[in-house]
Amino acid sequence: MNHYETVFILNPVLSEDQIKETVKKFEDNLSGKGAKFVNKEDWGLKKLAYPIQNKKSGFYHLFEYQVEGSAIDGLEVEFRRDERVMRYLTVKLDKHAVAWAEKRIKNRNAKANA
Repeated sequence: MNHYETVFILNPVLSEDQIKETVKKFEDNLSGKGAKFVNKEDWGLKKLAYPIQNKKSGFYHLFEYQVEGSAIDGLEVEFRRDERVMRYLTVKLDKHAVAWAEKRIKNRNAKANA
């Protein structure tokens, strides 16, 4: 199983319920393909570096998970089909990136508990 990280940006005009529904849809898609989630983060509404579809902001979400490589194609097809998704990027993490991600999560949790 490979380690992946996916960041996707949702349309800023969506309601909170629509955002939760969309994120749940992609979580279920991956879980149905045997993915094991390592980390999920909601980064909230952020300003975009450049306009996408005449929008200047979007809701960012990050999934870090382990799954077989064949599951990624199906996930990206769903991202392309869903008009609520403005952009997405999936990256296969090497051992150094996995170590960095674990360190980032540990630091974030330490700050939250302090």
